[in-house]
Amino acid sequence: MAKKTISVPAIFQKLFTPRHILRAAALAFYRLNPVASMLNPVMFMVWMGAVVVTVLTAYSLAFLGLGETRPSDRIFCISLTVWLWFTLWTANFSEALAEERGQATAVALRGTRRKILAKRIRSVAEAASPELVLSENLRKGDLLLIEPGDIIAADAEVVDGVASVDESAVTGESAPVIRQPGGPDALLVGGTRVLSDRLIARVRSEPGDSFLDKMISMVDGARRRRTPNEVALTIMLTAITVVLLLSCATIVPFSFYAAETSLRGAPVHVITAAAFLVCVIPTTIAGLLSTIGIAGMSKMMKANVIAMSGRAVEAAGDVDVLILDKTGTITVGNRQAIAFVPLRNVTVSELANAAAAASIADETPEGYSITRLARERYGISTDINSYKGAKFIAFSAHTRMSGIDFGGRQIRKGAMSAIAGWMKDQGAAMPPEAEQKAVSMARWGSTPLIVAENGRVLGMVELKDVVKTGIKERFNRLRQMGIRTVMLTGDNKYTAAAIAAEAGIDDYVGEVDPEDKLKIVRRLQAEGKRVAMTGDGTNDAPALAKADVAVAMGNGTQAAKEAGNMVDLDSNPTKLLDIIGIGKQILLTRGALTTFSICNDIAKYFSIIPAAFATTYPELSVLNVMHLSSPESAVLSTVIFNAVIIFIVMPVALHGVRFQGLSPMRLLRRNLIIYGGGGLVIPFALIKAIDVALGYLGVFS
Repeated sequence: MAKKTISVPAIFQKLFTPRHILRAAALAFYRLNPVASMLNPVMFMVWMGAVVVTVLTAYSLAFLGLGETRPSDRIFCISLTVWLWFTLWTANFSEALAEERGQATAVALRGTRRKILAKRIRSVAEAASPELVLSENLRKGDLLLIEPGDIIAADAEVVDGVASVDESAVTGESAPVIRQPGGPDALLVGGTRVLSDRLIARVRSEPGDSFLDKMISMVDGARRRRTPNEVALTIMLTAITVVLLLSCATIVPFSFYAAETSLRGAPVHVITAAAFLVCVIPTTIAGLLSTIGIAGMSKMMKANVIAMSGRAVEAAGDVDVLILDKTGTITVGNRQAIAFVPLRNVTVSELANAAAAASIADETPEGYSITRLARERYGISTDINSYKGAKFIAFSAHTRMSGIDFGGRQIRKGAMSAIAGWMKDQGAAMPPEAEQKAVSMARWGSTPLIVAENGRVLGMVELKDVVKTGIKERFNRLRQMGIRTVMLTGDNKYTAAAIAAEAGIDDYVGEVDPEDKLKIVRRLQAEGKRVAMTGDGTNDAPALAKADVAVAMGNGTQAAKEAGNMVDLDSNPTKLLDIIGIGKQILLTRGALTTFSICNDIAKYFSIIPAAFATTYPELSVLNVMHLSSPESAVLSTVIFNAVIIFIVMPVALHGVRFQGLSPMRLLRRNLIIYGGGGLVIPFALIKAIDVALGYLGVFS
């Protein structure tokens, strides 16, 4: 059966309801105040222009009559005033609408955190008579009875039963997941619903410290700050605006001087000069710059990724090297034990017994699969009570082995290098037969784990990985974008090479430990690369803290989450590939709209310059290539276009430029043609259309 795809969570749907639009519209009006406008230097200049025109219009209405000559008649002044303020409002509205999208996430998450009745029991044997309590009264360690249709009242761990659970309300995973005792499949998330069968689970968090509480905290804590590229672009736009302001400041006095000395023509009116300034400064990109950044973080939330800052989202678009773990990222989930391979003079049963005993303290998925294989295929008991008085050696990423000491027996199971080191301490060496079998096993893509007892190698456990369907094509697209992929794994180099070749990975490093991961990240950054990686454990924290884009898994340790600058609530390591796509889309969107805005301004020169200055310098009429009907109509048409174009391109800022796995040069060429060419053509067409409409309505007749 084909696996269901992950759909957008219900809480993230219908964010742009009429209520959200009305709230964004009201917030846009509130931000017309000067304090809010000053946060955007370019739009503050528009605000100042609107104030000047408003004051002059009020003066004209209060002290001058209807006989005032053009271009300062009442219709022109009132229309110009309205459309200048509307330009400001549209810029504020686009940003407010993007913010509503993100704020709705936190509100929707809080809506799922409601009071739930839980069925608390004292023991598994007393499941028939549960006590009903509110979820807020549950404490860590309480036992819960959860039946079909029940909402899980708190984060818990399954201790008895097997059931399918719908987690879409919290994690966005549309396909139900199976929850059962033992391993990662035992974890239940509060707020999700049991679909079938009965579970008994133990509460594993105190009130206020649940997974959902942490999600809400991360959403609230994800404050958007301007990224370095955004700051640089803002500085450039501000510099352009200042230059144009200084130029416009000389227009009125110079036109009066020219009109008096040449004794021809009329001087430029202050209202016209203010309108000219507003139209030629880069208002389109300035009004949408914040919207692009906020929409980017909202896209991350929609993908169930909490970005701690806009800097992290933007950095994802500039990634040069992608560091990936093998298991769960490149391969399908966790490796599974498929066979016990004994050496000469060792029986399969003897090897299976030793491997199972050494895996009792191994709480990794691989450890569970070894004990399950020994139990199901060979009938070997894995009851921990059978090893009373034994000393268990838990698996760790540092030692890369687990084991047990009891009755004079020392059994270890782990990677070949780890067991070889342990045997060396015992005064023994790895037999050639074991090395040969391990190399052969690794070359066909399996992972060998060596099992040894009292310095004697008994054989090995074969673990098998399955490369995810379609992962090779995804890596090919990344390669086309100039991103190099590196796989890090604790497996031996032969297994790493086989998986890397099958998946289409550019490079790989086998038998790595946490210190190696940090060294690799540092080395790549020293080469001038921007590095992205994922991690879920405390041992990943140093490398995550150093990486430019660090995605911590939602079910990972607190240390990993604090070290990362993003948290994937779905705990899906392959999400990093989507994060890079979102980051690149943000950069492409900003670049495309900047190109569009600059080309817009070039086109607007041909509409407003002849209108603004032809009265003083009739020779400039030759630039009126659009043959606009009158100076007043030309100025007002350009101002109207300046406001309307923000509305037209607002969907592009919110949804982003379509992202494809193309090379940077092909993307640049495509966007120059589409957005550069469109930025030149659209203003000529729309300004002329508005001019014709004003003439048809007889506004200036």
